[in-house]
Amino acid sequence: MKKLNGYQRKYLRGLAHGMKTTVMIGKKGITDMVINEIDEALDRHELIKVKFTDFKEKTQKKEFAHTIEEKTNSHLVGMIGHTVMLYRQSSDPKKRKISVPER
Repeated sequence: MKKLNGYQRKYLRGLAHGMKTTVMIGKKGITDMVINEIDEALDRHELIKVKFTDFKEKTQKKEFAHTIEEKTNSHLVGMIGHTVMLYRQSSDPKKRKISVPER
């Protein structure tokens, strides 16, 4: 998995701006079921928003975001408030919806 550059993350954050939340994480936290749901959403959409509804501490949200990033093999694009944006390019070139600029 190639690391995203700053301008690539900025581009993806711009695309995610108008999107609705795809997955919500409640008081049970990160479970296998939530990871599977995020994984499937990334397969369908490539770029998703995940909202933490019951976690208010920034450090806890960052830890959860990095855990999700590792378990789903995705990129953390950004975090605004209680919402995290994740990106994973589709493995099938025919299903790719997002073209990330290479400069």
